[in-house]
Amino acid sequence: MNNYHESWKPLFEQFDFDDVEQMYEKDEVYPKKEHLLRVFEMDVREIRVLLLGQDPYHGPGQAHGLSFSVPNGVAIPPSLRNIYKELQDGYPERNYIFKSGNLEKWFYREKIFLLNSSLSVVKGKPGSMMDIWEDFTNEAIKFVSEQNPKCVFLLLGNFAKAKDCFIANKDRIIKGVHPSPMAARYGFFGSGIFKQVEEKLNEKIDWSI
Repeated sequence: MNNYHESWKPLFEQFDFDDVEQMYEKDEVYPKKEHLLRVFEMDVREIRVLLLGQDPYHGPGQAHGLSFSVPNGVAIPPSLRNIYKELQDGYPERNYIFKSGNLEKWFYREKIFLLNSSLSVVKGKPGSMMDIWEDFTNEAIKFVSEQNPKCVFLLLGNFAKAKDCFIANKDRIIKGVHPSPMAARYGFFGSGIFKQVEEKLNEKIDWSI
């Protein structure tokens, strides 16, 4: 459990991860163990945007340690498809074309911290491991707020919005409707949410993948 950037050490030292091995032996858990802490490979001081998800995808081959993202070759999930649509509609001049659901370029190139509130999930059981991880990821959000005052926090949906209590710099928070098919019709499309992010950052993000 030490495959994280050294900048996170003060956070990780506060928690005990001794049960992780047992967790993977007991059930079929996603993502793979080697991807469990993938998001924490990023230097906390380099994060530009924290995009908070709720739970890893719970189908085989989908989750790979980054919220909203799936590996190449896996069907683009509905929520991510809606995110792409809003980006295309919001920036027609950029001619974005999204053929994959893999957001690694957002993570590695654009320094978008793709955090899920639960870092793992049992196959076919959404929310099944939230109680294991939520204290840790709440503290991770707080840690980012403390260590990186320039970070913009993008909170989509009621679950994510409730995490604003862990963010000290309230002026760096942007809230919006969740992009899920059920919720998106109630104000996600046409919200200009990603333009708001760039305006808050005062710099452009290359959303291409």
